[in-house]
Amino acid sequence: MWNLTRLRVLVAVAREGSVTGAAEALHYAQPSVSHHLARLESEVGVVLVRRVGRGVLLTDAGRLLVARAEEILGRVESARAEVAAHAGLRTGRVRLAAFPSSLATLVPPAAARLAAEHPGVDLALTEAEPPAALTALRNADVDAALVFAHDDPPPGDQRTVTLTPLLEEPLYLVTRAGEPGAEAAAPASAGELAEHAGDSWIAGCERCRAHLVSVCERAGFSPRITFETDDYVAVQALVAAGLGVSVVPGLALAAHRDARVRAAPLVGEMRRVALAVYGSSPAPEPVRAFAEVLRETVTAQRWPAAE
Repeated sequence: MWNLTRLRVLVAVAREGSVTGAAEALHYAQPSVSHHLARLESEVGVVLVRRVGRGVLLTDAGRLLVARAEEILGRVESARAEVAAHAGLRTGRVRLAAFPSSLATLVPPAAARLAAEHPGVDLALTEAEPPAALTALRNADVDAALVFAHDDPPPGDQRTVTLTPLLEEPLYLVTRAGEPGAEAAAPASAGELAEHAGDSWIAGCERCRAHLVSVCERAGFSPRITFETDDYVAVQALVAAGLGVSVVPGLALAAHRDARVRAAPLVGEMRRVALAVYGSSPAPEPVRAFAEVLRETVTAQRWPAAE
């Protein structure tokens, strides 16, 4: 049977790209990491990593074993959590990864309710966009993840992950207040979107940028993207300064609304928000408790009115 510590070392080396980086991440001595790698290669009978300069590259066998090791380690962590759940909700923890606008809107009321109803359960928060959040989930670095998806491929590898839909989040065309075409509060159609074909556009995260391009292409034009930032406060400030227009999700506007911009819902455009947990079996009791309060508090979400 392969040693779990050695599998963790291999995963850390793959993630950090070097033995030194893995040693720092795991708080091991560098010779200890090298020793575990050598022993693991001896056990499996093939070379797993090759040294290149100060870093390492995985061989084909190494990449295959890393993928399986992540799943094995994730299942072990889930099993430990499930066994711990038999102690009930007197104690426990939930490590949650969530994208920024959900951390500012959906998570705080759920966290407050969890603390009130289950004071022995600790909630730890990590900011992460969906692909990174799902990777952390599969690596057992978190217990649950808030993720979103447009009408595009799912964010990251969703094998062995169970998704619980929470809400559909509207998207808004955001323009500078007082600009031509910005006065109407009615929802924006593809034709109205095309009126901004000659404008500069401001894009968000990588996947949001891809969706923005797709939306504009369906409206008949390719957007000229001049600024990119994950910070939707900055996006609105750039729009307010007359530097472009953008598409902003409802949760971002609910978290912060710049009075100098106008927002009109985009007809037929939504982001689907879901809670992801590892595996198909019932989640550990603390995670189930958090999921329950999250579902209950999400139903109270109110979307910004067009203005």
